[in-house]
Amino acid sequence: MKTAVIVDVVRSPMGRSKEGGAFVHLHPNDLLAQVLQGLVARNDLDPGSVDDVLIGCVSQVGEQSSTPGRGAWLAAGFPEHVPSTTIERKCGSSQQAVHFAAQGVMAGVYDIVIAGGIESMSRVPMGSARMGRDPFGPAFHARYAPGLVGQGVAAELVAAKWGITRDEMDAYAARSHALAEAARISGQFDRQIVPIRTQGSDGTKIADETIRPGTSTERLAGLKASFEDAEIAARFPQIRWSVTAGNSSQICDGASAALIMSEERAAQLGLRPRARFAAFDVIGDDPLMMLEAPIPATRRALAKAGLQVQDIDRFEVNEAFASVPLAWQRALSANPERLNPSGGAIALGHPLGASGTRLLASLLVGLEATGARWGLQTMCEAGGMANATIIERL
Repeated sequence: MKTAVIVDVVRSPMGRSKEGGAFVHLHPNDLLAQVLQGLVARNDLDPGSVDDVLIGCVSQVGEQSSTPGRGAWLAAGFPEHVPSTTIERKCGSSQQAVHFAAQGVMAGVYDIVIAGGIESMSRVPMGSARMGRDPFGPAFHARYAPGLVGQGVAAELVAAKWGITRDEMDAYAARSHALAEAARISGQFDRQIVPIRTQGSDGTKIADETIRPGTSTERLAGLKASFEDAEIAARFPQIRWSVTAGNSSQICDGASAALIMSEERAAQLGLRPRARFAAFDVIGDDPLMMLEAPIPATRRALAKAGLQVQDIDRFEVNEAFASVPLAWQRALSANPERLNPSGGAIALGHPLGASGTRLLASLLVGLEATGARWGLQTMCEAGGMANATIIERL
């Protein structure tokens, strides 16, 4: 079996998904195309040597409906013979793309693959693909009567189950912004961000728009609960309505991509691998609680790698809601200082399909910045699923 290595990971800056955001006037294909161009150029890679382009995207409708990886690849001016496909595993779509890419290399099917993701949440709003239709069907509803809940309510259920308070979630959210700002100032994001040419008057975007360095727990405490509902409260009296816009991930626009190769091909091209893959896991869990699956996924990935949680130097647990990484940390007894030490989606945003490779960029650059060895990333996904990935810095 071949060894799959990470040669590079890049991302766009994170753009706010509202009027005035950097990328609201930029087609998703054009956003992703620039990320692909940046990845290819900085590795002096012949784009015609790429075997496949695997792109995660959640809302595959409208401007994201026609194999965005293919559209972006051609928009970038790259050879027509290189194919692409779209992968949808909810928030873990690009993390799953990375898994498939690495597994393809390990199996000998690929030598060079690009895996990444795109989500323009301003141009293709979350939930657009439903178009007012029921995506589940009567048999599903019969099994899960009296019905599942949305992710925001699931985050409330997780907080209630693990005894996580509003104060803890707000403090965690403020920490995310502070750590992200510190990472930005230190230049830790510079190695992962590809400058993006915008179509407005701003020219080229080189920094994240989502970080709010002045965020304080006092300020966050003034926000109202986002998902409070009398009917839900009657059904789940344990909920304390603590999830707000401030302690949840930000909706945003972004793209990301990783260059994955066999160790042999990287050597032939004179490229230095930055990390190797040590373990993968994907799992399904309770679709009602929905957001706890990173806990068993992490345990299984650690077992596959022959590691203990204390062996891992850095964790990237997607901050869909503050209760998710806080519950994960309690369940695993992980060192909280190693958890999202450059901030997470609360500060950097969560462009659904692109978040998996965004986490990978933070994980790899963070390991390199500290000289650490082992990194683990995990992502909760709608429907009660999760991916987990362990890498070893080389």
